[in-house]
Amino acid sequence: MSAKEENRMIEVMLIDDSAVVRQTLTEVLSRERDIHVLQTASDPYDAAEKLKKAVPDVIILDIEMPRMDGITFLKKLMSQHPLPVIICSSKAEAGSSNVFQAMQFGAVDIIQKPKIGTKQFLEESRVMISDAVRGAYLTRVKKLPSAVSHEITPKLTADAIIAPPVSQVHIETTESVIVVGASTGGTEALRVFLEKLPIDCPGIVIVQHMPEHFTAAFAKRLDGICPVSIKEAEDNDTVLRGRVLIAPGNRHVLLKRAGARYYVEVKDGPLVSRHRPSVDVLFRSTARYAGKNAIGIIMTGMGDDGARGLKEMKESGAYTFAQDEKSCVVYGMPKEAVKLGAVDKILPLEELAQAVIAKSLAK
Repeated sequence: MSAKEENRMIEVMLIDDSAVVRQTLTEVLSRERDIHVLQTASDPYDAAEKLKKAVPDVIILDIEMPRMDGITFLKKLMSQHPLPVIICSSKAEAGSSNVFQAMQFGAVDIIQKPKIGTKQFLEESRVMISDAVRGAYLTRVKKLPSAVSHEITPKLTADAIIAPPVSQVHIETTESVIVVGASTGGTEALRVFLEKLPIDCPGIVIVQHMPEHFTAAFAKRLDGICPVSIKEAEDNDTVLRGRVLIAPGNRHVLLKRAGARYYVEVKDGPLVSRHRPSVDVLFRSTARYAGKNAIGIIMTGMGDDGARGLKEMKESGAYTFAQDEKSCVVYGMPKEAVKLGAVDKILPLEELAQAVIAKSLAK
């Protein structure tokens, strides 16, 4: 990649039939030094005409639109001129299968349509939307522009939610627990991983970066195709063999223990590592309450959320895995964990489930 390519801005096309949404997203993204809204379109026909004149790096696409819906446009786009696409969906659409159908057809991420709210809400929306754009861009070029390193908002660590793990973890159970963190590309990576697990596997808790109102539908979709039981985590849910708990969007999830019983705490709090839920929060709590009984897995995703937490897990005696670069949609989170020395073993996605189960049996 040339120096010119490294320093140019990420160019985005917005496709939404709502002028208010187009204007709001333009204002949100225009505040980022490395992102430029190249074009906006009111529907897929308008977008097709504008694509003839200029091709963006990333498309943000609505699903419900007149004349042609977003799913149909996405299929046509991927067959003719594949580009990184982010689905921009409202709360009302979140329960439908359309969002996850779009992911199967090649969309790389989901964001929730921004709406008027408090200053904190709008700021958090800006952080998550702009990071989704950067992650989508990275799926194509495999390297972010240098401007992305200039963060505007403070980046909180897991200290904002939970204190660092103590040096000695008192273990009152020998039951294994598995924790997983993923972001961009994670919806399909998790499907591949979970489909290969036996019905009696150790209890699993997952953080997948996803907006509020989408994780329940995501869990339901996976529950219908995987041998294990999968649900959106609720406060005080018990971690059981054969059960997978997925952190709800916009809420942090911590692993806790009462005697020999593992359970989860679902709580509010600030963005940690620019995310809520945060992988670092889940991993740190696992280091504190499960120690050597835990297995940690970090999968595809942009940024470094989970890297420090995975290192804390390893230091507490847990065994840790990372998805390899070749099978990642974005080799960001695993790469940062490897750089920190937080990973015991790096494996392709297809091999992770078998290796994790073998390790849990050996514990």
